Formats: sequence, structure tokens, C-alpha cells
Amino acid sequence: MNGEARLLAPLVPTRGYFPDFLTPAEGLLGMTDALAALRETPAGRLHEELTRLATASRPFPSWIREMAEGDTRVLGRLAGILQRYYEAAVAPYWARVQGRIEADRAARGRALLDGGADRLLASLPAMMHWRSPVLECDYPVDRDLHLNGRGLLLLPSYFCRRTPVTFHNPELTPVLVYPVEHPASRPTPQVTPERSLGRLVGQTRSAILQRIGVGCTTSELARRADVSLASASQHATVLRDAGLLLTLRQGNAVLHTLTPLGAALLRGARSVEEAAY
Repeated sequence: MNGEARLLAPLVPTRGYFPDFLTPAEGLLGMTDALAALRETPAGRLHEELTRLATASRPFPSWIREMAEGDTRVLGRLAGILQRYYEAAVAPYWARVQGRIEADRAARGRALLDGGADRLLASLPAMMHWRSPVLECDYPVDRDLHLNGRGLLLLPSYFCRRTPVTFHNPELTPVLVYPVEHPASRPTPQVTPERSLGRLVGQTRSAILQRIGVGCTTSELARRADVSLASASQHATVLRDAGLLLTLRQGNAVLHTLTPLGAALLRGARSVEEAAY
């Protein structure tokens, strides 16, 4: 993976311009749609944007030069590299990333409901300053983006740091990508998944969720959680009513399995343990 990441480095320098075609609007729909749109980038746009990038960076490797010369077939290779990078470097942490983004969206939504667009724009991070009718941003270069009656799409980003960014091409849909807040890290206590989940649902129900595995009967559940049959049945009923378990009858016995919500709750508990290391 490190070798392929190095292949991407010339396209995304740590500072300054990078090509707009790498962030298609279809990215809002997910990685699959974003890569499909990237593969359809016209040759003329590739040439224009990569030529602009080449003037401010070291010489391109041959495969990027081929794209700059209009060879759109190379886009398939680029899409494959991006897909593998996403799977290795982003997807395993996506729940944490998405959680931070959703928290920011909730804060902006509350500001919009409480005070309209003025309150929303005034609530943005400190590197952006709303002075109606202008939104001023700390930006690496001095430039103006005129909306000319168009809306402005605000996109909170987990990976954007220090300053917001926007498209270089002013003719594209106006988008402002800004950093989400990253609270200062604090020492995290060593908490096991069982203790973390137990604080939420209670120790016995936590034990039941942890030990249900791929499915078990009420009697098996009682043995695994070290509780009475009546207690196991009662707790399973509560968890089922909460949408965390699914109970199916098989002859004289019932089989309990986790629902997707129950499985997600367990994954969340385990992420607490991972964050502690």
C-alpha cells in the first residue's frame, strides 16, 4: 500500500493547488459514484488541470504524463489506486470519521434552525468570519469567489486541516470544504468492551449481547451469561423489544440472534477499547 500511496503524492501535494477532477461532485453519493465520475473525466479537462499542476511541482511519473496528454484510459488505474487506498486507510476508521462529521452537521443544523443563514454562517469554525454579505476565510492565497446567485455548498471534512478549501475553477458548483473540530486528545481510561457496554445497558444484558455469538437458545444463553433461565429469558425479551435481538422459534426452543443494531452496538463498545490503545 505504501508504494501506491507514493504514486498518488504528485497529484495531491501537501500544499497548494491540486486538480479539481479528483473531487467530483458525485462524491457526495459515495466512493463508488465518485470513482465512476472520475473515470469519465474528459481528456481536455485532464490536460488543463494536470498542466497547471505540473508548473508548480516536480516532473510527473510517466503514467500521470499520459493522463496529462489526454489518455483517459489511465483513469482506470488511478481509480483502482484510490479505491485500494480508501479501503486500507479510510474505510476501517469510517465510523469515527462519519461520527465527527455528523456532529458538525448537527451543530450547523441547530444554528440554522435557531437563527437562519446568518446564525449558520456565524457558527462556522474560527478560520471563517461571516460579515454579511461576505464570508471571509483564512486561505493560502488571496482570491474571491463570487456566487452570482448560486448557492454555496458547505462540506465539513475530517481530513481538512487549518484552512478551508474550494475548487480552483470558479465555474464549478461553489463548494467550501472546512475542517471539523478535533478536540484535544485526553488520556483514555483502559475500558473493556464489556464494561463500556455494561454502563449503557447493564452488566447482565451486556453479558448476554457479548455471549450470544452467532445465535443460541435461551438455555444456552443462561449458561453462557451465568444467570438463571428465567433471568436470561427476561433480559432477552427486553433486548428484543429494544431491537437488539431477534428471536426465532425452532421446535420447542427459541433461537436468539443479534440484529444489525445489536451488532453495531457491540462494534461501538469494542471501538472504545481500540481507542484506549
